[in-house]
Amino acid sequence: MINKRLLIKHLLAHNDENSFYDKKRKLNIDQKEGKAKFLKHICALANSNPSNNSYIVIGVEDEDNKVTGVDFFDDSKIQNLVNAYLANPPLVSYENIPFPHLPDHLVVGLVTIKPNTGKICSLRKNIWKYYGGSVFIREGSISMPKVFGIELKDVNSATVAAIEKNAQNNIELTLDGVFDFMQKRRDFQPDYKVFKEYFVVCWAGKMKRSNHEVYYSRVDIELINEQVKLFYSELDEVSISIDKDYFKIVEYVHLGLQNKFHYYPLEEVIIKFKDNAGYDIESKLLFEPPQFDKKILYHIYNSNNALILKLKNNIPLTTAEESDLLNLPGTYLICYLNHFNFAIEKLQAAKDLLKNHNLDAYLAYKESMRILRKVKYS
Repeated sequence: MINKRLLIKHLLAHNDENSFYDKKRKLNIDQKEGKAKFLKHICALANSNPSNNSYIVIGVEDEDNKVTGVDFFDDSKIQNLVNAYLANPPLVSYENIPFPHLPDHLVVGLVTIKPNTGKICSLRKNIWKYYGGSVFIREGSISMPKVFGIELKDVNSATVAAIEKNAQNNIELTLDGVFDFMQKRRDFQPDYKVFKEYFVVCWAGKMKRSNHEVYYSRVDIELINEQVKLFYSELDEVSISIDKDYFKIVEYVHLGLQNKFHYYPLEEVIIKFKDNAGYDIESKLLFEPPQFDKKILYHIYNSNNALILKLKNNIPLTTAEESDLLNLPGTYLICYLNHFNFAIEKLQAAKDLLKNHNLDAYLAYKESMRILRKVKYS
C-alpha cells in the first residue's frame, strides 16, 4: 500500500513537472476556464502515460516546491466530470493528504490518473476555448494539443514504478500516523479502529446526542495507512456507523430560510475493506432539495441582490444586513435549487466581495459551492 504523503514527497523530489506529473498551486473547477484546463491536463497525462499512473499535486508553489496546501476538497463525483467531457476517459481519483505543518483545514490534493490502456483520450465536446475532438499530450511540463501523428508511447513506466515502490507504507509510518492523529485531535474524542487486521482508520469529532442518535461536528477522519484524509468539516454534522468490514459516514447540511433551519442528509459514503488488502469507497447522494414558497424566494433573491449591490458600491451595511449576509450563500443556493437559474451566477460573481468583507460569509460561500458541486455531478 502506498503512503500518499511519501509519494508526494518523491514526486516533488523530481522538482520540475514532466510527462508523468504536474503540480498546481490551486484547482478551480467551479469556473469554466479552470474546469477546461483541468480536463486538458488529465487528457494530456493519460495520453503520455498509456501504461502507468500519472499524477497532479495541488497546493504546491511552482517556483520552489513549497507546500502551502489547499482547502479540503471532497468531490467524490470528479470521475463523472471526466466521463462527461473526455472520450476514452482514464480513471481519476482526488485524495486529500494531510501534512504535519499545515493547519487542520488545509491539505495537499493528489489527483491520480489511471489510463484507459491503449486508447487515445480526447475531448468529447467543446469547453471554454478547446474544441470537441481535441487531443492533448505532454511535451516536457506543458500539455500541448496534438493535431496529427498521435502515437501512444510508454516511456515512464519504470520511473513511476520506482517512485511508487519507494513510497510503500510500513509499520513505523502507520504507528507514527496513529500517534500523531491522537495527539493532534485530543480535544475532540479521537478514536481508531483496525479493519481486516491491516487498515487503520482514525476519527475525531465533537459529539452530541439528539433523539437517541449520535452526531459529530468538527469531524476529521483519516485512513492512516495511506495518509489520506477521508473527511473533514468544521460546519456540517455527520453520523458514523462502524462494522467489522466497513466505515460509513452520512453527512448532513444545515439549510433554511428566515431563521427556520433543518438538517438535510447530503451524502452517504461507505469505505468497504476487503480481505485482499484492498478497499472500495462508495458514495451515494441522499440530498432532496428543500422546496419553498416562490413569493418568499423572490423576496429573498431580490434582497440578496440588493446586499451585493451595496457591497459593490461600498455602502455600509446595517447590523441586520450583516446578519443576512452570512445567510446569503445558503439562500442563493436554495433559490437555485428552486429553479432561480441565475442565483448561482450571482453568488459566484460575489465571491471576492464576500471574501474581502466577511470571512464567515466567504466560508459559507465555499460550503454552498461544495454542496452544489456534489449535486451537479451526481
